[in-house]
Amino acid sequence: MIEKGKISAPQIGKIIYLAITPTAILSTPAITYQYAKQDLWISPMWAFSGLIAIGIALGFQTLFPGENLVQSSERILGRMLGKVFGLVILLYYLYLSGIIVREYGEFVVGAFLVQTPLLVVSGSMVLVCAIVVRSGVEIIARFADVFIPVFALLFLLLIIPLLPDLHILKMLPIMGEGIGPSLSGSVVLQAWFSEFLTVSFLIPFANRAEKVKKSMAITLLAVIVTLVSSNLVTLLLLGDLTGNYTYPFLIVARYINLADFFTHLESLFMAIWVLGAFVKICVFFYVTAMGAAQWMSLREYKPIVFPVGFLLLLMSVWVAPNLQELTHALSTSIIFSALTVLVCIPAALLGVAWIRKQWKKKNMQD
Repeated sequence: MIEKGKISAPQIGKIIYLAITPTAILSTPAITYQYAKQDLWISPMWAFSGLIAIGIALGFQTLFPGENLVQSSERILGRMLGKVFGLVILLYYLYLSGIIVREYGEFVVGAFLVQTPLLVVSGSMVLVCAIVVRSGVEIIARFADVFIPVFALLFLLLIIPLLPDLHILKMLPIMGEGIGPSLSGSVVLQAWFSEFLTVSFLIPFANRAEKVKKSMAITLLAVIVTLVSSNLVTLLLLGDLTGNYTYPFLIVARYINLADFFTHLESLFMAIWVLGAFVKICVFFYVTAMGAAQWMSLREYKPIVFPVGFLLLLMSVWVAPNLQELTHALSTSIIFSALTVLVCIPAALLGVAWIRKQWKKKNMQD
């Protein structure tokens, strides 16, 4: 086994939570509002792709214990087709990693370090993440252990001071046009929830794999509750202005003013987002490097970490010419590509594996 580290089921849940939630808080409210309007807080409840992705990951673990998607695909489809499938998955994770790095760079440069070149900000993050990835999955898990309480504390510090300024009437009428708008808004979120498939690359390192199912159920619920809360606070504060901002929750953080002393707390939001982006880039970077090493039948993944990091940095530049194009892609093409690569294709592969298993069992009985 290329990686000998072991992590617990709760640590896997924390990693996945941090890999999904902070970036969703940043990017999805404005996009979701375009479709759901005042029902945007309901949209995270329709987390169908997250549930399906978890089911797929657990299904693969049941059929092929101790293997990830890249490894099990060759056993299902044969060497050649399995290699093709594995390459598609790895390239897509590299693509997603590039998007996250670009999001991070655009956010930090656009909102805070306006004089700093985008490539410097992105390159610094990739370098730090590469060092962590080389250290192994256990280090990523320990970062998640440390960051989860910090994330929760910072999130509450942003939400609680705003409670007196929230206006309930801004969420009315609830489902005034039926369930349709909230479902339409949830389509945007399915790209984030489909990333729950990443757990299939972490289960092989679980010291007690049977507990991952419960951990993922708790994680899915926690992600939904967090997104519902952030969307609701954004809506109740900004109302119809939610769709006018690229990062509505950042505007919410800037609104905080307690006795003219605690003001401009957007630094808390930046801390939340940087922590989340760091974990997410590390996880997707790790999956890409580890999967590539397994795909090429290497004995170690560490020698290819920095080359993969260089490709990741190039990908972050290539994914979009500017922030506007990136935001448009997040609300259109990336949704469907994520659902296709992270849900539909793995589901079809799992179906093939199950049919082959049943066929083999039937032949053995005959």
